[in-house]
Amino acid sequence: MIAKLVNFVPFTLHLRDRDLVINHPLIMGILNATPDSFYAASRSFSTSAMEARVEQMVSEGADIIDIGAYSTRSGADEVDADEELRRLQRGIEVVKRIAPHLPISIDTFRASVARTCIAELGAHIINDVSGGTLDEDMLSTAGELNVPYILMHMRGTPSTMQQFTQYDGGVVHDVVADLKAKMERFEQAGCRQIIIDPGFGFSKTMGQNYELMSGLSAFGTLNAPLLVGISRKSMIYRLLHTTPAEALTGTTVLHTVALQQGCHILRVHDVKTAVEVRSIMHQLQYPNK
Repeated sequence: MIAKLVNFVPFTLHLRDRDLVINHPLIMGILNATPDSFYAASRSFSTSAMEARVEQMVSEGADIIDIGAYSTRSGADEVDADEELRRLQRGIEVVKRIAPHLPISIDTFRASVARTCIAELGAHIINDVSGGTLDEDMLSTAGELNVPYILMHMRGTPSTMQQFTQYDGGVVHDVVADLKAKMERFEQAGCRQIIIDPGFGFSKTMGQNYELMSGLSAFGTLNAPLLVGISRKSMIYRLLHTTPAEALTGTTVLHTVALQQGCHILRVHDVKTAVEVRSIMHQLQYPNK
C-alpha cells in the first residue's frame, strides 16, 4: 500500500494584508541574500542575481519566498544587524516588485531586524532558527506584531549547536516537548500564529535527523502548521558521501516522506522539483481527479 497525505490538516494564517490558506502543502522557495550560504548555487547576493532567482522560483510555482541574509552554517562569517537588514531590504524590494502576490518570510533571529522588515518593509512572516533563544526581545516583538512566526528547534548557537545532541527521552519526544513549551511562551506573549519547524540539522546527529523524519507525524499533536527544511542538507550528502550540489535526489526522497506525514510547508532550494513531488503525492491521494 502506498502511503498518502493521510495526516494533512488544513490551517489558515492571517498575514498583514491577506490570508494564507494552507489547504494543501505549500512550497517555500529560498532566496539567499548572502555570499556564503552552504549551497553555493543558491547564493543571490547582487540585485540582478536576486531578480533572476525570484523570477525562476515564481515561474516554477513557489507559494512563499523566504529571504535570508545571515548564513547559519558552521564557520560562516558574522553579519551585523545593519548589514543583515540592508541585504534583506534589497531582497524584499525585489520580491515585492516581481511577485507582489507572494508572502515574504524573513529568516532572522534578531528582533529589531524582524520588526523593521515586517512593520516598515512589508514582509509577512518571521522565520527564526533560534526559536527566540538568541534574542531576548524576539518573544515580545513576535507577540506585538502577531504575524506568523516560524518556531524552529535549536540548542545553543549555530557554532555550538552540535555540542547539544543529548536527548534523554528520545529526539522526537524531546523536540516535540521543547517546541510545545516554547509555543506556550509565545502564545502568552500574544503570538498565536505559530508554524513549527523541527530544526533538521540543528543540534542533531545524522541518526537523530533520520529518527526525527521517521517520527514526523508526532508533531501533529502540537496543532500547528509543520514546516520541514531539509533541502540539500548534510544529513543527505554526508550519508551519501557526496556534496550539496549532488543532494537533490535525496532531498526529493525526504520531501516525499515529509508530505506523507502531514508536512504543510517545504522550504526548498529547488522549487520545480518540490512542486512535482507535491503534484504526484496529490495524485496518489486523489487518483480519479
